[in-house]
Amino acid sequence: MKLVTFLSKPYRRTDKPNDYAWNRAAQARWGVWIDNDVFDFTSKKVPTLLHLIEAGPSAWKQLGSAVRLKKNKSQRVAGRVPVSRLTLLSPIPRPPSMRDFLAFEEHSSWSWKKRGLDLPPEWYEMPVYYKGNHRTLWGPGDTIRWPSFTQKLDYELELTMVLGRSGVNIKKEKALDHIFGYAIMNDWSARDIQAKEMLCRLGPAKGKDFGTSIGPCIVTKDELGDANGLRMQAFINDQCWSDGNSATRHWSFSDMIAHVSRDEPVFAGDLYGSGTVGRGCGLELDRWLTPGDTVTLKIEGIGELQNRVGAKP
Repeated sequence: MKLVTFLSKPYRRTDKPNDYAWNRAAQARWGVWIDNDVFDFTSKKVPTLLHLIEAGPSAWKQLGSAVRLKKNKSQRVAGRVPVSRLTLLSPIPRPPSMRDFLAFEEHSSWSWKKRGLDLPPEWYEMPVYYKGNHRTLWGPGDTIRWPSFTQKLDYELELTMVLGRSGVNIKKEKALDHIFGYAIMNDWSARDIQAKEMLCRLGPAKGKDFGTSIGPCIVTKDELGDANGLRMQAFINDQCWSDGNSATRHWSFSDMIAHVSRDEPVFAGDLYGSGTVGRGCGLELDRWLTPGDTVTLKIEGIGELQNRVGAKP
């Protein structure tokens, strides 16, 4: 299934400082995206997509049965709306947390080589990550506000996993059972301030926390399995800049879950970014975004996530 969070009316998108998905969440609804329509499943018992995820496998199975019944009915079934009439938000506007990993060796090794260094052996010992700002999420179609403190705004082409079950000390061989689904992630980066932060052996923080795009939907695990072998592309103004594949990951999402949950609880709805696929950002290509650019990320089996870059302040 493809699951979305949406506003039932068109929304005038802006690049104002507080115009993030969580600010619109109070009016949001959720549903299942099938072909060109969205079936609304919002209810008092399950008011958000996060509530559905937290409800667990039995609720997901019931949803699947309800979807099959609605698909077999006429086009006039209640709660069926063309997606073109809706405003999609980040699928989970208010996730419990967001972590972003360095799963792709090519991207990580390139970053170290640029500083004249080899990738440290510790990189191969564990899937390292940083914790992002889970309250500054944008959705598909949003205009990305250009931060006042950067001259080098960059995109990052990533796959993100949505945790479906809470737990602690989860074994790698059982970790796949804890995955709910996957979405596309654009980890926007202020490269100049990020570089300064990393020199201080801490971060990234300010270079990332101003915003992350997630969307356009969550595709459930039953459709994508472990999300391996998916083509990943980035287009800037319809020109392909990046073309990679999720199969090139060194670390799997199962590795990540097992690592994070060691003596630490993890929770349903947590987001785990894969990190940037090799050559999946402007920094690796020495190409930079400019105001007005349209950035479209595509991942096979999920769809596309498109945003426009706002003006410099």
